[in-house]
Amino acid sequence: MYPPELVAPMKEDLTSAGFQQLVTAAEVDNAINETQGTTLLVINSVCGCAAANARPAAKMSVNHSKRPENLVTVFAGVDREAVDQARKYTLPYPPSSPSMALFKDGKLVHFIERHHIEGRAAEMISENLQAAYDEHC
Repeated sequence: MYPPELVAPMKEDLTSAGFQQLVTAAEVDNAINETQGTTLLVINSVCGCAAANARPAAKMSVNHSKRPENLVTVFAGVDREAVDQARKYTLPYPPSSPSMALFKDGKLVHFIERHHIEGRAAEMISENLQAAYDEHC
């Protein structure tokens, strides 16, 4: 478990851009199952590829003509209950952080695993998400 003061700015990086931080399993269930339309879920983390690639890509991606109605995030290594629940919705993909999942009416329709984030420019990841938004949003 990471100290709250260490991860606070990493959480704020997304919440200040309009992402809702989820910390309980019930909040994750509500965000995925009880929300109509499309939801982008970012599984955030402390690693360098989250800072350099994942978070910037997620923020860039929503500056698009089509975008998810709902933006949510959980933090690996901190909000264990929420992350464990979120990972149930991203099966059959193995646990991966950072990662990004797009849901439409509660169904997983697009997923970006860590190995698709590492070593790739944030712009490239953002374009991948925007192509998914064009198809599903």
